[in-house]
Amino acid sequence: MELAGPRISCPRLAHTVPRRPASGYGNAVLAAQTELRPRPFPSGGRLAVVIVSFQCRDLLDRCLTSVREHGGGDGAMPEIWVVDNASTDGTLEMLAARHPAAHVISADRNLGFAAANNLALREVDTEYVLMLNPDTELHAGTLAGLIPILDERPGVGMAGCRLVRPDGRFDHAARRSFPTIAGALGHFSGLGRRARSPVRLAQYRAPERENAGPVDAINGALMLIRRAALEDVGPFDPGYWLYMEDLDLCYRFKQHGWEVFYEPRVTATHVKGATSGRHRRWRQNRAFHYGMYRFYRKFYAPERPPLLNLVVYVGIVVKLAVSALGSVLGRARTRVSTPG
Repeated sequence: MELAGPRISCPRLAHTVPRRPASGYGNAVLAAQTELRPRPFPSGGRLAVVIVSFQCRDLLDRCLTSVREHGGGDGAMPEIWVVDNASTDGTLEMLAARHPAAHVISADRNLGFAAANNLALREVDTEYVLMLNPDTELHAGTLAGLIPILDERPGVGMAGCRLVRPDGRFDHAARRSFPTIAGALGHFSGLGRRARSPVRLAQYRAPERENAGPVDAINGALMLIRRAALEDVGPFDPGYWLYMEDLDLCYRFKQHGWEVFYEPRVTATHVKGATSGRHRRWRQNRAFHYGMYRFYRKFYAPERPPLLNLVVYVGIVVKLAVSALGSVLGRARTRVSTPG
């Protein structure tokens, strides 16, 4: 007997995504999200926007408003898909009242970022897909600057742009290099975050001024992706619950010969950290460090000495312990300093 699963509500769809009983639901969802259905082009249209939300109603509203205002990058408004991970803050009511044209997939629990995105990607049949975080807002020229890159460069599988904070400051995570041990040490020690840090230590910190062109990876807050490339490479790896799934996807694009393109002359706003909070909870902290472990084990460990791999894994565990303790102390300080 099939049980009710994530609900899909939209102008042209009205069905239930089948799922297993609750005890096996997580594994069933992960297994179902590793492949995409082949789609003909361009029968599904040019562009779909996919956003995963969880407890961020107001941010999501602003994000969708920016899509409505600036989403016609090629002259036509895109499809909008929202996957809500069981929010309890009135997100679904807000979507029905303010964005009734959006296709909404309502999960009965927090599936995580990768698996939730893949639910929408299995339904989308457009030529391009814009993956957006709910704390991201498009500008007037964002899509007008990115869509031509994919139109004119058939070897480009995905494109990203310059990201700025709400106060206009540059987000140095707009694009990044694939991680190295030196780069990770530089980032987490703080040495690689300085303006004049050596390149080997500053791989997590994109320079504010640079030319457009191919890069290792772009930020998952905004990724314009060619659907045909996704069918070739596969969607997000649902083994990541949160964090690192964007880097994993970029790495696999490189493996399959697809370019990842960064255009710093195009801009979008990224609130950054707004959906996860300043101090990560244990589940988020664990997911972040598990993502580091999974990425390393998946792509680097098979070609490296076992002793080096052991050192890296121990380092990740130590980093998790330090980070978790810092988060606990940070939340405690916040509670003490907050009146009432």
